[in-house]
Amino acid sequence: MKTILINSLGCPKNLVDSEIMAKSLSDNGYVFTDKIEEADAVIINTCSFIEPAVKEAIDVILETAKYKEKGILKKIIVTGCLVERYKEQIFDSIPEVDVCVGIDGYNDIASVLSMTEKTIICGPKSAVDFMNKERILSDNTASTYVKISEGCDNRCTYCTIPSIRGRFRSRNIEDIYKEVEKLCSDQGIKEITLVAQDTTAYGNDIYGKPSLHLLLKKLETIKPLKWIRLLYCYPELISDELISMIKNSSKILHYIDMPLQHSSDRILKLMGRTGTNARYTELIDKLRSNIPDIVLRTTFIVGFPQETEEDFENLCEFIKKSRFDRAGFFEYCRETGTPAYKLKGQIPKKIKIQRRKEVEKIQYNILQSKNDDRIGMVYSIIIQGISDDGLFYIGRSYAEAYEIDPVIYVSSKEPLSVMDMVNAVIVAKDDDSLIAEVV
Repeated sequence: MKTILINSLGCPKNLVDSEIMAKSLSDNGYVFTDKIEEADAVIINTCSFIEPAVKEAIDVILETAKYKEKGILKKIIVTGCLVERYKEQIFDSIPEVDVCVGIDGYNDIASVLSMTEKTIICGPKSAVDFMNKERILSDNTASTYVKISEGCDNRCTYCTIPSIRGRFRSRNIEDIYKEVEKLCSDQGIKEITLVAQDTTAYGNDIYGKPSLHLLLKKLETIKPLKWIRLLYCYPELISDELISMIKNSSKILHYIDMPLQHSSDRILKLMGRTGTNARYTELIDKLRSNIPDIVLRTTFIVGFPQETEEDFENLCEFIKKSRFDRAGFFEYCRETGTPAYKLKGQIPKKIKIQRRKEVEKIQYNILQSKNDDRIGMVYSIIIQGISDDGLFYIGRSYAEAYEIDPVIYVSSKEPLSVMDMVNAVIVAKDDDSLIAEVV
């Protein structure tokens, strides 16, 4: 049983875990396929953060189980967040699953494949050693994610992550530095995106205070590394020191992702968030005054319990006033085991959908206006592929996060290759994407 298919679901942090598992299996003689008909075993690395992610994971497991019923597959291994939440139910409901592996069981993934009895492997959710292992990157591009911590100590009332992933725990600076240096020197990586459940809390557990700025200072010394991007920065910990570092760095991109979740002080308090409308507005003004070309990305939850029309209107006005460059919107999902599950005043699904569509329309109009303003501007762009129609190269500037934001379609008189960095002028827009020509 030597041919494996790894199906990685969910967020970039999950993808990093899957890439580490792939390297461990490769070192033990396993080979990989992306065709389930060729696989001896399938590893499904799951997400279960919210109800739609749970549904997706279960659907994928059930679809995979059909191949085992037909005798095509020998083994199905389910790993990740779904195991931490529903390990017993997985075995009871889907008997085709052979092994369930929680987030502390990845170290033994090679031995898991040789197990002959149904097994659940879950640890204390306290280690970080697994993240220091080498990876097989899933994409042949100049960009990749680097996971700097695991778990979360925030207690947002809607969130299942602390119960799934455990307490916040950071990798040390030297280990992260070694990983990034190797990625750049051995695999040609030019851009890293730092990810964690709470990136700005990095180091608080091992250095006694938030130390993201110290990590960034160390990573800046890696010569082949061109771009450093920050995702999942909690606004409460975006300090003046961090802002100054972003402003004065030649490698830290003027791009920051900070999940705000709402703008109504009453709803933020119900969510267990410590921010307020006034503090958020002050932070946005500070970021833009210090770094005029900064790109701000955020996320919002609509339809949280007890969200009134007044609360929702507050959010709409906040979005119009703040004019975020990027924003994602989610309907509140009522998750068992969270404090918000018990709150009175749950919002009907129909209203949640209506509110999400309304804020998405507001943000779409903002994006269109901002894209109009970018026409005629020149950007340094990383090439990451070719469009499906073969007419354009696909690339990103500092304003587009890898695998998250819309891409830039690039035309060039000279042939380009993946991982090239070119200067290009924006000449037009295509819906939410841009079109550029190499200068």
